[in-house]
Amino acid sequence: MSEFNPSEKTRVVRGHKRGSYSRSDLYDVLDAGYLCHVAYMYEDEPIIIPTAYARQGDTIYIHGALKNRMMRSLLDQQRATVAVTHSDGMVLARSAFHHSFNYRSAVVFGKPREVTNKDAKNDVLRMITENILPGRWEEVRQPSDKELDITLVVAIDIEEASIKQRTGGPIDDEDDYVLPIWAGVLPTKTVFGKPVPDEKMTEKLQTPNSVLKAKHK
Repeated sequence: MSEFNPSEKTRVVRGHKRGSYSRSDLYDVLDAGYLCHVAYMYEDEPIIIPTAYARQGDTIYIHGALKNRMMRSLLDQQRATVAVTHSDGMVLARSAFHHSFNYRSAVVFGKPREVTNKDAKNDVLRMITENILPGRWEEVRQPSDKELDITLVVAIDIEEASIKQRTGGPIDDEDDYVLPIWAGVLPTKTVFGKPVPDEKMTEKLQTPNSVLKAKHK
């Protein structure tokens, strides 16, 4: 199916015209980022944690330490909620009330499962590394068996998702358009700065291609 069937849980109510349940829209939002926020319950308290991720098909992959509280809680509860948001601009209106943001966001609900096969775990770590910085995986030492053994990898199979996006300029009250107040959009984007070499490098090395070619996704 090209779309997810929305339920009461995922249906966009406020600003529903900005909502979407399209798989292609979801993939666009997820693939444009590498940090997500994962919600879970621990001792009857709701907790949200940011973490790196990668997507393959209708599955999101995350990883952490073997005893990671968030990961263990997700597996115990058999439910996961993941959110990804990109800010594209500040929408500056003539009134304080109508200020807004241009953004792309996705909320995903799915069922978590542990990835136990060592080769599969290694593949997931490669996907996450490459999603963060393409080309980096081949420049570094690969994970050892010991490192794989102490790493917990969780796959979240997407069952439901909703996407919400805003574009364009401010929408003011008709009476406010004549006010002598500047209004418009201040675009926002993430950019990489100048690379800073680690002080503990034992020799002077050239900046690797993955860093030189780094671009905001």
